[in-house]
Amino acid sequence: QVQLVESGGGAVQAGGSVRLSCAASGSTFSTYAMGWFRQAPGKEREFVVAISRDGTRTIYADSVKGRLNISRDNAKNTVYLQIISLKPEDTAVYYCAANRPHTYYSLTARSGEYEYWGQGTQVTVSS
Repeated sequence: QVQLVESGGGAVQAGGSVRLSCAASGSTFSTYAMGWFRQAPGKEREFVVAISRDGTRTIYADSVKGRLNISRDNAKNTVYLQIISLKPEDTAVYYCAANRPHTYYSLTARSGEYEYWGQGTQVTVSS
């Protein structure tokens, strides 16, 4: 089992940046692909970005492509998400999630395929 704890959220002005962290428990972190999702008020949870087990492959949602960077440090059991040029529409609770991939490099944007979830961290962007 994997436990995930996000941190780094807060209130940010539009145009600013934020760096979120997701710390995982357990010794099997490197066997999981990791994803970030977000849920804005009154909206469904949506996929943001995912990174492969070894950090060499990523997939991004079109809505955030070019404005964010995902990375992971398997030695620290941590995945990071940096978002730049923040917009008010980026306001949401951001969740990290772990997926046991079917193949070494496979990635998915489907929330139902992620087995473990963190509790989320709030990012609020003001204009």
